[in-house]
Amino acid sequence: MQIIRFADLKAEPWRNGGGVTRQLASRHSAAGGEDGQGGAWDWRVSIADVTRAGDFSPFPGMERLLTVIEGDLLLLTVGGAEHPVEKYRPFRFDGGAATAGALPTGDIRNLNVITRAGAYKAYTSIIELSKKRSKPLWDGQLGVLLQGQATVADASDEPVALDRYDAVMGSDSSTPEILGRGFLAVVSIDPVED
Repeated sequence: MQIIRFADLKAEPWRNGGGVTRQLASRHSAAGGEDGQGGAWDWRVSIADVTRAGDFSPFPGMERLLTVIEGDLLLLTVGGAEHPVEKYRPFRFDGGAATAGALPTGDIRNLNVITRAGAYKAYTSIIELSKKRSKPLWDGQLGVLLQGQATVADASDEPVALDRYDAVMGSDSSTPEILGRGFLAVVSIDPVED
């Protein structure tokens, strides 16, 4: 069972200096390269803090799926069109499009999923946890505790407490299951079939 502790993640500044991000998971690309633009990864899941309005870093050839997980509203302008992105409502857009964000209600934190367009498709679902029925995480999924209290266990391990923004990697062999009260983001990343 793989748990990624948010408290252990290093905050890295955005390339354009507009915020910081903490990477939860990624899949490196066989294409190589030095960053997302050059092809260093096929997909990446991260949590970013946005503390000032401004441009977002461009990721040509990638698709972005952004979910506000703390704060109320991000006013996103993508390719000249304005989109109000509310808390817990995932928004998909072209990573290569000129993108800027405004913060009408103050700082926000968002969950970012960036995938190589045409190779992978990402989905983010926000679910309410239950103490009576566990939420399994399968291979290709990542669960992130957004708020509340929860534990995770699989067939071979005792339940382990999760802290806010801790992530759990899914698995078909051990199938970690999350129980608790609160909200969980479930990120699914699927290869695109030809």
